[in-house]
Amino acid sequence: MALTQSQILPAPFLTDITKDYAKRLGGVGAAPLDTGAFAPTVAPRDQYQTDAYTMAGTAGQGIGAYEPYITQAGAYSGPTAYQDFYSPYQDQVIDETLKEYDVQAQKGLAGIGSLAAKSGNLGGGREGVMRSEYQTKSDLQRALLDYQLRNQGFMQANQLAGQAFGQQMNMAGMVPQLERADIAGLESAGARSQAQDQAERDAARETARLKAYEPYERLGYLGSGIGSMLSGYPAQFQSSVQPNPTPLQTALGIGAVGSGILGNLKGLYA
Repeated sequence: MALTQSQILPAPFLTDITKDYAKRLGGVGAAPLDTGAFAPTVAPRDQYQTDAYTMAGTAGQGIGAYEPYITQAGAYSGPTAYQDFYSPYQDQVIDETLKEYDVQAQKGLAGIGSLAAKSGNLGGGREGVMRSEYQTKSDLQRALLDYQLRNQGFMQANQLAGQAFGQQMNMAGMVPQLERADIAGLESAGARSQAQDQAERDAARETARLKAYEPYERLGYLGSGIGSMLSGYPAQFQSSVQPNPTPLQTALGIGAVGSGILGNLKGLYA
């Protein structure tokens, strides 16, 4: 008895495409993917950024740059700070002024003598009293003049010391600001350069990644298309297969034929 088998096959062109796809897929997946070609990298610090950090840590610059100015300002704020600003000619000016005052004072004494002579009291007690009173007043005025001159010099020197103190304090605040501005400028320029370097690295990495994954993505698109086509051609081609009979099947067939023939003969001669 012959055995017949029925098979439902896809369209022949789909069979060829599927076999080709399987061959390609096996080739691509045979070797491991080298991910080192597109491993992420970080752009190094730019030279401007390095200079900025160096400036910030250099002695006399950046952090602590104000300290020398604070120290100098302290020298201009003590009780003797004015001495550094006292005019070196101040004493000479005072001495010359007092000498001139003494000359004028002597003229005043001479005038008292002239008045005493005219009044007939020259050398008398009244003249002595007048000279004593005049000298006392003159000495007081001389001392007051000396004080005024010295106080004026002190006030000027003290004012100059105060100005110097203010200047140092301003510098203490200004210098770090200027240096911070320089540091910020270097950091900004360095950051822009580093960002550009990083962008180039990322672009190169993405290019390498796309190149590495291109065969996989291409096969993925191809596989998706094949799947769509396979689902669109269901059970359109059938084939029947009749296998060759085995020796046992042949023997059984011959026996059946022989039995049929013998049965017919018995019917004829009964």
